[in-house]
Amino acid sequence: MAKQIETVIIGGGQAGLALSYYLTQQQHEHIVLEQAAEIGHAWRNGRWDSFTLVTPNWAFRLPGAEYQGDAPHGFMPRSEIISHFEHYVAQFRLPVRYRVRVTAVSPKPNGRGYLVSADDATFEAANVVIATGLFQRPRLPVFCPNLPPEIMQLHSGQYRSPQSLPPGAVLVVGSAQSGCQIAEELYLSGRQVYLCVCSAGRAPRRYRGKDIYEWLNLSGFLARTADKLPSLQARFAGNPHVSGKGGGRTLNLHQFARDGVVLLGRIAGAQNGKIMLAPDLMENLAKVDKFESDVLKMIDTYIELNGLAVPEEHVPQLRDGYQANVVRELDCKSAGISTVIWAMGYAFDFSLVRLPIFDNDGYPMQQRGVTGYPGLYFLGLPWLHTQKSGLLLGVGEDAAYLVSKIVNQRK
Repeated sequence: MAKQIETVIIGGGQAGLALSYYLTQQQHEHIVLEQAAEIGHAWRNGRWDSFTLVTPNWAFRLPGAEYQGDAPHGFMPRSEIISHFEHYVAQFRLPVRYRVRVTAVSPKPNGRGYLVSADDATFEAANVVIATGLFQRPRLPVFCPNLPPEIMQLHSGQYRSPQSLPPGAVLVVGSAQSGCQIAEELYLSGRQVYLCVCSAGRAPRRYRGKDIYEWLNLSGFLARTADKLPSLQARFAGNPHVSGKGGGRTLNLHQFARDGVVLLGRIAGAQNGKIMLAPDLMENLAKVDKFESDVLKMIDTYIELNGLAVPEEHVPQLRDGYQANVVRELDCKSAGISTVIWAMGYAFDFSLVRLPIFDNDGYPMQQRGVTGYPGLYFLGLPWLHTQKSGLLLGVGEDAAYLVSKIVNQRK
């Protein structure tokens, strides 16, 4: 027999917990269904050992537990992030049920409410909130099986440390936020690193006296809506590379090249122990450089328009990457490659929702998380409302908005 409950939240990450906090404050009956065995699964099991927040600590804004520590401009290590989530659930007594894998969300036959089916339970709910995030399935190319069997292959979410890999050179495929951080850690540990470069942008860690995220927040850059993007596909672009490690620092592909990393174009295939590469390295480097230039111009304009008294700064313009050879084919054995790390991001999968509410990209059609089906909502996705909707910085704002919709609907 199905258990009746007012609201079911699917996913116990930052979005699901933020919403649960607000519903708990409203004494609204609900439950959070989390398929993992513990809270903070993505931080606990999908990040490497030395991982830190990339956004400053002040941007940790879970509602009711906004960062109040003595290092607002620092960057929490992974263990501290997990502790914050554990304390959050315990402090506010959030109704999280673990080891529950939801398999389907369907409208009830009478058209009022939803059936939420899990492996060993069924729930009837007036409201269902999908808070599973945008990163359900690791992206892996179809030609993975073509690589020699002796080469270790793992997704960036499975990487833990340089010591966890077999001896030898490492090929990192993808140069967005995770790929660049992993590549830097590997080459600083003494590994020879090959890096397939994509067009994800770069930004300096600090500029004109502030952290880059503070400028992006102040200027409204993170509050942009999807209609300001050049295309809807731009919603899924890789995050700019920057690091919180060691107190925060800039990551620059040109510096990587200066330090001995072999920069390559986009990976195009693999066969007979060789990796085929597109001749787009220079084009991608140019896009990375342009992103930084555009962001800095935007910040300069914001400073000028608001009459802020901050010192001028000229960011060094490195060009080492443009001296690299454009390689079209890489022999894994000759290069000594023993490991390939696929840092190509994730694909989202909302197939558990059995309703026609997705666009051609598979992204939910909604307005700030509210779908065209009464009582069905989404939360915690980037560009759900603004760019920061998927960040700890912005998820609380969207959660508060949805709670107002859910509570008012009941009245």
